[in-house]
Amino acid sequence: MGRIHSVETFGTVDGPGIRFVVFFQGCPMRCKYCHNPDSWDASGGTETTAEALVAEALKYKKYFGTRGGVTATGGEPLLQLDFLLELFGLLKKKGIHTCLDTSGICFREEDERYRKLLEVTDLVLLDIKHIDAEAHKALTGQKIDAPLKFAEFLSDNRKPVWIRHVLVPGITDDDGALRALKAFLGTLTNVEKVEVLPYHTMGVDKYEKLGIPYPLAGVQAPSRERAENARRILRGEI
Repeated sequence: MGRIHSVETFGTVDGPGIRFVVFFQGCPMRCKYCHNPDSWDASGGTETTAEALVAEALKYKKYFGTRGGVTATGGEPLLQLDFLLELFGLLKKKGIHTCLDTSGICFREEDERYRKLLEVTDLVLLDIKHIDAEAHKALTGQKIDAPLKFAEFLSDNRKPVWIRHVLVPGITDDDGALRALKAFLGTLTNVEKVEVLPYHTMGVDKYEKLGIPYPLAGVQAPSRERAENARRILRGEI
Protein backbone atom coordinates (compact mmCIF):
# COMPACT_ATOMS: atom_id res chain seq x y z
CA MET A 1 0.00 0.00 0.00
CA GLY A 2 1.06 3.57 -0.68
CA ARG A 3 -0.08 6.91 0.65
CA ILE A 4 -1.24 9.30 -2.04
CA HIS A 5 -2.10 12.95 -1.64
CA SER A 6 -4.05 13.30 -4.90
CA VAL A 7 -3.96 12.70 -8.66
CA GLU A 8 -4.27 14.97 -11.67
CA THR A 9 -5.70 13.37 -14.77
CA PHE A 10 -4.65 15.89 -17.40
CA GLY A 11 -1.27 17.29 -16.38
CA THR A 12 0.70 19.36 -18.87
CA VAL A 13 3.58 20.77 -16.80
CA ASP A 14 5.09 17.67 -15.15
CA GLY A 15 7.00 16.06 -17.98
CA PRO A 16 6.46 15.64 -21.71
CA GLY A 17 3.01 15.48 -23.28
CA ILE A 18 -0.22 14.95 -21.40
CA ARG A 19 0.27 13.08 -18.14
CA PHE A 20 -1.54 11.35 -15.32
CA VAL A 21 0.15 12.87 -12.28
CA VAL A 22 0.33 11.03 -8.94
CA PHE A 23 1.10 13.23 -5.92
CA PHE A 24 2.76 11.09 -3.25
CA GLN A 25 2.12 11.92 0.41
CA GLY A 26 5.02 12.72 2.71
CA CYS A 27 8.16 14.85 2.34
CA PRO A 28 11.25 15.37 4.53
CA MET A 29 11.90 18.79 2.97
CA ARG A 30 10.40 22.00 4.31
CA CYS A 31 11.03 24.31 1.38
CA LYS A 32 10.04 27.86 2.23
CA TYR A 33 8.25 28.25 -1.10
CA CYS A 34 6.44 24.88 -1.04
CA HIS A 35 2.89 25.20 -2.35
CA ASN A 36 1.80 21.77 -1.08
CA PRO A 37 2.34 21.87 2.72
CA ASP A 38 -0.60 19.51 3.06
CA SER A 39 1.59 16.83 1.45
CA TRP A 40 4.33 16.94 4.13
CA ASP A 41 2.81 14.57 6.70
CA ALA A 42 3.84 11.03 5.79
CA SER A 43 0.87 9.61 7.70
CA GLY A 44 -1.66 11.69 5.79
CA GLY A 45 -3.22 11.20 2.40
CA THR A 46 -5.18 8.18 1.23
CA GLU A 47 -3.97 4.58 1.22
CA THR A 48 -4.18 2.84 -2.13
CA THR A 49 -2.56 0.08 -4.15
CA ALA A 50 -0.30 0.40 -7.15
CA GLU A 51 -2.76 -1.72 -9.12
CA ALA A 52 -5.58 0.73 -8.41
CA LEU A 53 -3.50 3.69 -9.58
CA VAL A 54 -2.48 1.90 -12.77
CA ALA A 55 -6.11 1.01 -13.50
CA GLU A 56 -7.07 4.66 -13.08
CA ALA A 57 -4.19 5.87 -15.26
CA LEU A 58 -5.14 3.46 -18.04
CA LYS A 59 -8.49 5.22 -18.38
CA TYR A 60 -6.59 8.19 -19.81
CA LYS A 61 -4.01 6.32 -21.88
CA LYS A 62 -5.60 7.41 -25.17
CA TYR A 63 -4.69 11.01 -24.33
CA PHE A 64 -1.01 10.25 -23.72
CA GLY A 65 -0.11 9.94 -27.39
CA THR A 66 3.54 9.19 -28.12
CA ARG A 67 4.98 11.55 -25.50
CA GLY A 68 2.71 11.49 -22.45
CA GLY A 69 2.43 9.03 -19.59
CA VAL A 70 2.49 8.97 -15.80
CA THR A 71 4.47 11.26 -13.48
CA ALA A 72 5.14 10.54 -9.81
CA THR A 73 5.58 13.74 -7.82
CA GLY A 74 4.81 14.90 -4.32
CA GLY A 75 5.48 15.34 -1.59
CA GLU A 76 8.56 13.23 -2.26
CA PRO A 77 8.03 9.94 -4.15
CA LEU A 78 11.39 8.52 -3.02
CA LEU A 79 10.08 8.49 0.56
CA GLN A 80 7.90 5.55 -0.58
CA LEU A 81 10.52 3.87 -2.73
CA ASP A 82 9.11 0.34 -2.64
CA PHE A 83 5.66 1.54 -3.65
CA LEU A 84 7.17 3.70 -6.39
CA LEU A 85 9.07 0.70 -7.74
CA GLU A 86 5.91 -1.37 -7.84
CA LEU A 87 3.91 1.39 -9.51
CA PHE A 88 6.48 2.12 -12.21
CA GLY A 89 7.10 -1.59 -12.79
CA LEU A 90 3.40 -2.16 -13.48
CA LEU A 91 3.22 0.90 -15.73
CA LYS A 92 6.18 -0.25 -17.82
CA LYS A 93 4.47 -3.61 -18.35
CA LYS A 94 1.58 -1.62 -19.84
CA GLY A 95 3.93 0.30 -22.12
CA ILE A 96 3.44 3.63 -20.35
CA HIS A 97 6.16 6.29 -20.15
CA THR A 98 7.21 6.91 -16.53
CA CYS A 99 8.54 10.17 -15.15
CA LEU A 100 9.84 10.82 -11.63
CA ASP A 101 9.68 14.35 -10.21
CA THR A 102 11.99 14.48 -7.17
CA SER A 103 14.46 16.50 -5.13
CA GLY A 104 16.65 13.41 -4.68
CA ILE A 105 16.73 14.08 -0.94
CA CYS A 106 16.21 10.43 0.04
CA PHE A 107 18.95 9.03 -2.21
CA ARG A 108 21.45 6.63 -0.65
CA GLU A 109 24.11 5.30 -3.03
CA GLU A 110 24.42 1.99 -1.18
CA ASP A 111 20.71 1.24 -1.61
CA GLU A 112 20.46 -1.13 -4.59
CA ARG A 113 16.80 -0.31 -5.04
CA TYR A 114 17.85 2.86 -6.85
CA ARG A 115 19.41 0.80 -9.62
CA LYS A 116 16.13 -1.08 -9.93
CA LEU A 117 14.34 2.26 -10.10
CA LEU A 118 16.44 3.28 -13.10
CA GLU A 119 15.19 0.22 -14.95
CA VAL A 120 11.55 1.33 -14.75
CA THR A 121 12.00 5.11 -14.99
CA ASP A 122 12.15 6.81 -18.38
CA LEU A 123 12.78 10.39 -17.28
CA VAL A 124 13.69 12.23 -14.07
CA LEU A 125 12.65 15.79 -13.28
CA LEU A 126 15.29 16.77 -10.73
CA ASP A 127 14.47 19.84 -8.65
CA ILE A 128 17.71 21.43 -7.45
CA LYS A 129 16.65 23.87 -4.76
CA HIS A 130 19.91 25.81 -4.31
CA ILE A 131 23.50 25.01 -5.26
CA ASP A 132 25.05 26.60 -2.15
CA ALA A 133 25.17 24.21 0.82
CA GLU A 134 24.32 26.73 3.53
CA ALA A 135 21.61 28.41 1.46
CA HIS A 136 20.14 24.99 0.62
CA LYS A 137 19.91 24.09 4.31
CA ALA A 138 18.33 27.45 5.15
CA LEU A 139 15.81 27.12 2.30
CA THR A 140 14.81 23.46 2.75
CA GLY A 141 15.87 22.37 6.22
CA GLN A 142 17.98 19.62 4.64
CA LYS A 143 21.60 19.19 3.54
CA ILE A 144 22.47 19.38 -0.14
CA ASP A 145 24.60 16.19 -0.28
CA ALA A 146 21.95 13.64 -1.30
CA PRO A 147 20.43 15.72 -4.14
CA LEU A 148 23.83 16.34 -5.73
CA LYS A 149 24.89 12.71 -5.34
CA PHE A 150 21.61 11.65 -6.92
CA ALA A 151 22.28 13.99 -9.85
CA GLU A 152 25.71 12.42 -10.32
CA PHE A 153 24.26 8.90 -10.00
CA LEU A 154 21.75 9.65 -12.76
CA SER A 155 24.52 11.11 -14.91
CA ASP A 156 26.80 8.11 -14.38
CA ASN A 157 23.95 5.86 -15.51
CA ARG A 158 22.93 8.07 -18.45
CA LYS A 159 19.35 8.46 -17.26
CA PRO A 160 17.67 11.41 -19.04
CA VAL A 161 17.09 14.36 -16.72
CA TRP A 162 15.26 17.66 -16.85
CA ILE A 163 16.57 20.08 -14.23
CA ARG A 164 14.08 22.29 -12.43
CA HIS A 165 15.00 25.37 -10.43
CA VAL A 166 12.53 27.61 -8.62
CA LEU A 167 13.49 31.27 -8.91
CA VAL A 168 12.77 33.14 -5.66
CA PRO A 169 13.71 36.83 -5.36
CA GLY A 170 16.29 37.32 -2.63
CA ILE A 171 16.92 33.58 -2.20
CA THR A 172 17.67 31.75 -5.46
CA ASP A 173 17.70 34.75 -7.81
CA ASP A 174 21.42 35.42 -7.45
CA ASP A 175 23.63 35.54 -10.52
CA GLY A 176 26.59 34.02 -8.70
CA ALA A 177 24.57 31.08 -7.43
CA LEU A 178 22.98 30.60 -10.85
CA ARG A 179 26.42 30.49 -12.47
CA ALA A 180 27.58 27.99 -9.84
CA LEU A 181 24.55 25.85 -10.64
CA LYS A 182 25.36 26.10 -14.35
CA ALA A 183 28.92 24.96 -13.62
CA PHE A 184 27.65 21.93 -11.71
CA LEU A 185 25.22 21.03 -14.49
CA GLY A 186 28.14 21.21 -16.91
CA THR A 187 29.71 18.23 -15.14
CA LEU A 188 26.65 16.07 -15.90
CA THR A 189 26.21 14.08 -19.11
CA ASN A 190 22.47 13.58 -19.18
CA VAL A 191 20.71 16.95 -18.82
CA GLU A 192 18.23 17.31 -21.67
CA LYS A 193 16.48 20.45 -20.46
CA VAL A 194 16.67 23.12 -17.75
CA GLU A 195 13.44 24.71 -16.53
CA VAL A 196 13.32 27.93 -14.51
CA LEU A 197 10.11 28.00 -12.48
CA PRO A 198 9.23 31.51 -11.24
CA TYR A 199 8.16 31.59 -7.60
CA HIS A 200 4.44 32.13 -6.98
CA THR A 201 2.13 32.50 -3.98
CA MET A 202 -0.60 30.05 -5.01
CA GLY A 203 -0.09 27.93 -1.89
CA VAL A 204 -0.58 30.70 0.69
CA ASP A 205 -4.22 29.74 1.38
CA LYS A 206 -3.13 26.21 2.33
CA TYR A 207 -0.78 27.55 5.01
CA GLU A 208 -3.61 29.63 6.46
CA LYS A 209 -5.96 26.63 6.55
CA LEU A 210 -3.28 24.50 8.24
CA GLY A 211 -2.43 27.24 10.72
CA ILE A 212 1.19 27.39 9.53
CA PRO A 213 2.95 30.77 9.21
CA TYR A 214 3.89 31.39 5.57
CA PRO A 215 7.72 31.65 5.48
CA LEU A 216 7.93 33.99 2.49
CA ALA A 217 5.22 36.48 3.38
CA GLY A 218 5.71 39.62 1.33
CA VAL A 219 7.96 38.04 -1.30
CA GLN A 220 6.67 38.76 -4.79
CA ALA A 221 7.09 36.75 -7.98
CA PRO A 222 10.25 37.56 -9.96
CA SER A 223 9.98 39.88 -12.93
CA ARG A 224 10.00 38.49 -16.45
CA GLU A 225 13.40 40.09 -16.92
CA ARG A 226 14.91 38.27 -13.92
CA ALA A 227 13.35 34.96 -14.97
CA GLU A 228 14.78 35.36 -18.46
CA ASN A 229 18.15 36.34 -16.98
CA ALA A 230 18.19 33.08 -15.00
CA ARG A 231 17.29 31.07 -18.09
CA ARG A 232 20.09 32.68 -20.08
CA ILE A 233 22.67 32.02 -17.35
CA LEU A 234 21.63 28.38 -17.02
CA ARG A 235 21.76 27.99 -20.81
CA GLY A 236 25.30 29.42 -20.75
CA GLU A 237 24.38 32.44 -22.87
CA ILE A 238 25.64 35.10 -20.44
